[in-house]
Amino acid sequence: MLQPIDIPGLLITGTDTGVGKTVIAGAIAQWFLRRGISTGVCKPVATGCVRRREGLVSEDAEFLAVCADTAESLDTICPQRFAEPLAPAVAADRARQPLDWDAIQRSLREISSQHQVLIVEGIGGVMVPMDADHTFLHVAHWLGLPAVVVARPGLGTINHTLLTIGALRSAGVVVAGVVVNRYPAENATIAQESNPHAIERWGGAAVLCVVPDQPVRGPTIPPEITQPIDAVDWARLSALAISR
Repeated sequence: MLQPIDIPGLLITGTDTGVGKTVIAGAIAQWFLRRGISTGVCKPVATGCVRRREGLVSEDAEFLAVCADTAESLDTICPQRFAEPLAPAVAADRARQPLDWDAIQRSLREISSQHQVLIVEGIGGVMVPMDADHTFLHVAHWLGLPAVVVARPGLGTINHTLLTIGALRSAGVVVAGVVVNRYPAENATIAQESNPHAIERWGGAAVLCVVPDQPVRGPTIPPEITQPIDAVDWARLSALAISR
């Protein structure tokens, strides 16, 4: 079991893998940084890591570190790394390397002690298995951070998003809202146009912003992405769980 985070923060999760959680987490970290708020970032577990001279490296953790301009090592930002792009429990079993929850707790404690706010990026969706006994939903419950759900814009996202919101709330997690990511502004379908309103109506959660589909090359986030992110008061949302 991980200990609750004792500073304001946000948990960036998603309806699935590949929805763009890392870019949204990095953009939110930059939002805080531009306002002079010391921001820590953490991706507790990463799979599909690349092998370099210094060992396995999470490219997502590298991106977050640059966005937050943080001094922590990549080992601290992402304490558990696996080479195969699989669910953590499966990757850990195949690597014969059990998930080290103590290492995750040490990283979270160290990062929290050095910053005013903490952005934690999840892995996959909330029901992805972390080990034999726990899913990422357990992590969300333990940390106690308000959750931002990153969702796809297209057909099927209402179901995926509402299931994610329902699971988080069933675990006692505050849902700060939804970010609809990779929205095709120039040629959106009727489903894509109507999905944000449908998510708000049936999910009872605010769609915080709709982020257009823009390529991100390297650590630079284009203004088309930062502009909708900048319109949200992330500082207020990061304090939701603490204020309850």
